[in-house]
Amino acid sequence: MEHLYAPWRYDYVSEDKIEGCVFCHIANNLDDEKMQVLFSDEYCYVVMNKFPYSPGHMMVIPFFHTSNIEDLEDDVWMQMSIRVRQGVKLLKEVMPCEGVNIGMNLGRAAGAGIEQHVHYHMLPRWLGDTNFI
Repeated sequence: MEHLYAPWRYDYVSEDKIEGCVFCHIANNLDDEKMQVLFSDEYCYVVMNKFPYSPGHMMVIPFFHTSNIEDLEDDVWMQMSIRVRQGVKLLKEVMPCEGVNIGMNLGRAAGAGIEQHVHYHMLPRWLGDTNFI
């Protein structure tokens, strides 16, 4: 049997897990530098993914805890969209990447790792990159 070894993911399987919703925990600790929150407003926050698929992997997360985007108020949805657009601009300027994947995995069947709290992913991409899972 062959094993795939990814030492950069070791903390993911070995560190203490947060009780309850990890995104609500981050929302309650926005000033903690360990949370890697880049920005927050009254509706949502932007955070670096602690276990990124690629360097620069960011997320936009609403403060409102729900697994259904249809439960989000229009103001929240619009503000999240604005933050995604700003995040893409930031990735293009800072990384600088050649493209960006934007997405939401809604539900376990869609691949959501944290399905109980909706969130956007923004993943910088480069031509020929091979580190995307």
